[in-house]
Amino acid sequence: MTNKTFIRRRIIAAIAVLALVLGGITAYANRGAIRAGIEQILGNDFPGPGQGEALITIEEGFDGSDVAQALVDAGVVKSFQTTYKLILETNPSFYPGTYRLKLQMSSSQALAALADPSSVVANRTIIREGLRASVIFKTLSTDTGIPLAEFQDLFEQPELFGLSANLPSIEGYLFPATYSFGPNESAQSILQAMVDRMNQEIDRFDIPAEEVHEILTMASIIQKEARLEPDFFKVSRTFYNRLNANMAFQSDATVSYGVGGNTVSTTDEERADDNGYNTYLYPGLPIGPISAPGALAIDAALNPADGDWFYFCTINLETGETVFSETLAEHERAVAQWLAWMKENPEYE
Repeated sequence: MTNKTFIRRRIIAAIAVLALVLGGITAYANRGAIRAGIEQILGNDFPGPGQGEALITIEEGFDGSDVAQALVDAGVVKSFQTTYKLILETNPSFYPGTYRLKLQMSSSQALAALADPSSVVANRTIIREGLRASVIFKTLSTDTGIPLAEFQDLFEQPELFGLSANLPSIEGYLFPATYSFGPNESAQSILQAMVDRMNQEIDRFDIPAEEVHEILTMASIIQKEARLEPDFFKVSRTFYNRLNANMAFQSDATVSYGVGGNTVSTTDEERADDNGYNTYLYPGLPIGPISAPGALAIDAALNPADGDWFYFCTINLETGETVFSETLAEHERAVAQWLAWMKENPEYE
């Protein structure tokens, strides 16, 4: 055998081995498709692509058999055994949620749909910082279709959400954020998700359990009173200075909340109303939060700026410009500026 012949045979052998390897890889990759075709021929699988609509809910902790059974029960796939075998062979990942599929899909198409983010059914809702629970409930009802009354009935039942029954309500414990809720969510499960999200912030800021209510109450007032980000920390300091000096907070935001109003300023009658949120009538913090505080307001409540202010007044509600004062005389000059601005802009009342 010549040297050239030997080399030629070695090259041919190597090519043959490579072909076998590549063929094996291709066969493995197409194994799911091949099995699906066989199962359809045997009548054990729908040919697809399906028709109509079916909603499938994947619960937390579902394994492959649970998913296969849910698909069969909903009429999406024909055979549990066929679908489960395909799951075992392809080892897909499943994530909790509700998915929109079709009836009478092939097993492979159904599993592909479960892996497609566009199949997820969710009601997206945005809850802004500073909203009262009553406004949050209206937004949730509009976005989810759940009757408003179902949210309202839960307002004064904090114990249902793992909170103290001594709290006046769940006000201030619903974290403002963007949420996605499935179509099978209840009013209680939705509010629980928002409470749980607030608890994550409480843990992140490492707030001691005995201080949570006080911090959230302070943060909720800061959220309503401050306009610009740096002012959050200055408003916080102003209120703590008043608290330490045993002065009344005199927050119009708390007074307005206590009487069910929604105005920037309050009347003499409202400031005389005897309720636990009236910080003109009673010194210190009100009995509970007055809005949904965001992370910035919570941070400000925990980390007030350095300063000797006892007063602040937003003199331009459009720009948020706020004057902080150490003396009453300085504050009265700022109030005069605000009144002049309000006279020119009555629509902000």
